[in-house]
Amino acid sequence: MTSEYMKQDLYYFFPELVLIGTIFILFLADFFVGNKNKAVYPFFAFLGFVGMMVANHSSAFLPPASLFSNMVTVDGMGRFFKYLFGFSGLLGIILSSKSPEVEKTDTASYFTLLTALVLGMMLLATANHLLMIYLALEMVSVLSYILTGSVRGSRRSSEAALKYVIYGGVASGIMAYGISLLYGLTGTMSLPEIAVFLKTHAVSRPVLYMSVLMMMAGFGYKIASFPFHMWCPDVYEGAPTPFTAFLSVGPKAAGFAILIRFFIVAMSQQTETGYMAIKPIGWPVLLGALSIATMTVGNLAALQQTNMKRLLAYSSIAHAGYMLMGFAALNGEALTAILFYMSVYVIMNIGAFLVVIIISNQLGSEDINAFKGLSRRGGMGILLSLAMTIFLLSLTGIPPMAGFIGKFYLFGAVMKSGLYGLALAGVLNSVVSLYYYIRVVKLMFFDPLSEEERVQKNLGMPILSHSCLVCVLAFLTLYLGLFWNQLAQLTLKSTVLHF
Repeated sequence: MTSEYMKQDLYYFFPELVLIGTIFILFLADFFVGNKNKAVYPFFAFLGFVGMMVANHSSAFLPPASLFSNMVTVDGMGRFFKYLFGFSGLLGIILSSKSPEVEKTDTASYFTLLTALVLGMMLLATANHLLMIYLALEMVSVLSYILTGSVRGSRRSSEAALKYVIYGGVASGIMAYGISLLYGLTGTMSLPEIAVFLKTHAVSRPVLYMSVLMMMAGFGYKIASFPFHMWCPDVYEGAPTPFTAFLSVGPKAAGFAILIRFFIVAMSQQTETGYMAIKPIGWPVLLGALSIATMTVGNLAALQQTNMKRLLAYSSIAHAGYMLMGFAALNGEALTAILFYMSVYVIMNIGAFLVVIIISNQLGSEDINAFKGLSRRGGMGILLSLAMTIFLLSLTGIPPMAGFIGKFYLFGAVMKSGLYGLALAGVLNSVVSLYYYIRVVKLMFFDPLSEEERVQKNLGMPILSHSCLVCVLAFLTLYLGLFWNQLAQLTLKSTVLHF
């Protein structure tokens, strides 16, 4: 009987097994090929992610289940995030291929670790046990540290990795203490069993609140929410830009996945209109306050930035604040809104980073002034300017871009719960963000080029894969802003959680 259960678990676990197999293939390729043909590593990693997504699709018709003694669960929510991680991984590989920064790393190690990082994100998004949550979070974090500091001879990359490690270690220690408190209160580490215990037993509310607050240190660090956001700008600036683009969407999505699973499965109970906290310790209020603080700090700090990677880092912090609004609302529409917003955020944010990568490769600068007169630089200048405008307007939430639909769903879910003040804070922050996004648009279309810049006026043709990807992401940003219903239906079906 145990053998039959193990076979069933492995069948459900097949997407993860595909990535594990890909990691072994990359190791063998490094042993036999070495540096003779570096193109094989992104090729094998790309095939691995495609295979994982195919395997994930083949399991879509299986009923929800818990695997490996309830350590991991497979349900609609988990499958949705696996698709999202696979898509993010594919984009990360395309961005990293032939990148000058990635060329300075050990290419085999880079793509192997990137594949392992996506595996860790998948484990984190499906974790059903506090120990599994901690181990998966640490796996994602440690691999992120290594990839951040992977550029050889780059002091900026090494400093970014060191800061990342220090902040991550502190957040990890605080989270571990929060887990121990929660285990001490409930006597279990299983998320569904924690919910059952809280429903049927009286517990010390101050201790419960303290444990939740401490666990938010780990979750908040992963999604870069206030006050655990301080690592974000330095790490985004110092890491290889292709990895920064992936870091801004992949691990952040994994952080939100485990936030959903922890707070909905372990700390909430279903009602006719959505969910409500099992014990009135006020964690939805806490997340609402963190949401306002996060989006405000991110947007205000972005106003002063002159480096595009730092500007997009603070923008990423602000968007984490927008998505946290859904946890304060705590209704069925809020979960759908979070998944929808995260989907379009992956597209528009990686698109913006891709334009930064192309400009940096062409002009050797990540400064915001490198975008001056971009539309008049000839070659790909006008196309890059139009694409960047689409991405930035979508990040702001201007119709008819996909970001507008995402914010519409989020603000609608918040207002349905009667949190009009929180919705107003989100709208005001969107208005603030318009300033620093439009500043880039102004530079591209209206600011004149200096004499020195006119000498180097024309841009060369970027890598073909980058050119095609910019067009595809810009098209998707517009398409999902006009025809969003299919994605909305998919996210609605993906809110199924296995308790």
